[in-house]
Amino acid sequence: MQPQQYPLVSIITVNFNGSEDTLEMIDSLTRISYPNIEIIVVDNNSENDNPRIIKERFPSVVLYESNINMGFAGGNNLGIMRARGEYVLLLNNDTIVEKGFLEPLVRKMQSDPNIGCVSSKLRFYYDRSVIQFAGYTPIDHRTMRSFAIGYREKDKGQYDIDKETPYAHGAAMMVSMNVIRAIGIMSYIFFLYYEEADWSYRIKKAGYTIWYVNNSMVYHKESISVGKLSASKVYYQNRNRIVFMRRNVEGKDFYLGILYQLAIAIPKNAVKYLIKGKPTYFYAYVRAIGWHLKNSVNPHIHDNPYL
Repeated sequence: MQPQQYPLVSIITVNFNGSEDTLEMIDSLTRISYPNIEIIVVDNNSENDNPRIIKERFPSVVLYESNINMGFAGGNNLGIMRARGEYVLLLNNDTIVEKGFLEPLVRKMQSDPNIGCVSSKLRFYYDRSVIQFAGYTPIDHRTMRSFAIGYREKDKGQYDIDKETPYAHGAAMMVSMNVIRAIGIMSYIFFLYYEEADWSYRIKKAGYTIWYVNNSMVYHKESISVGKLSASKVYYQNRNRIVFMRRNVEGKDFYLGILYQLAIAIPKNAVKYLIKGKPTYFYAYVRAIGWHLKNSVNPHIHDNPYL
């Protein structure tokens, strides 16, 4: 890339009780070859952490300390509101990047004005030869399930080609600021899970494409902030699966999907946790459904906030 081809990229990450991981991620960013970035860290009202050590160690970082925990969507939105770049890169704080990871993303965005969003290839941090993400399959509108292409496969170059993908991976996704101005920021209704899928749907609905970029490499310490499984994860995944349906699925698929979730998927999984002696997970399912009963006619379900 020529010097004039390095537009400013605003790299945004959300910290919640994870400053050590955030510091390690920022340290990897200080070694990248792309010369024109700003780093914005939004601390989501960490309870057992001192996010100010981030600013102490990296004075050039923009640190915003929120007074409340706004979740993944709200935290990133705070960062986007402060971003100055032509492109915004949402990067999980539990990631490490390779030196040349950013140039392929920018080149891809510059190659076609119809490209609205791109995602890096993700490998697992603790086994760097194994793929976590090389694109997604489409979301089934009835089961609301999708699969990451290449998940847990050894990377032998089988996905070393850029490919359009139905939606981006929130751990490393770049969006044009022009697109954000056109379609808005992420919906606050999600808090955790499904927000990047919903945002991707809005990007595509506006006529843009989304791409997996094979030669942009990021290593991900998967789900450190929430854990492999927790009551919080069970609650938000199941609540937001239906929120996503209510926002994006229409007609027969919507009614069949709701029927499948309420009559089959959620009862089956909830009873499974009771049988396994995990009542906290069972009650997380109950709360997820209860939220929708309380918010069955809530107009804010469909809000799309703008800058």
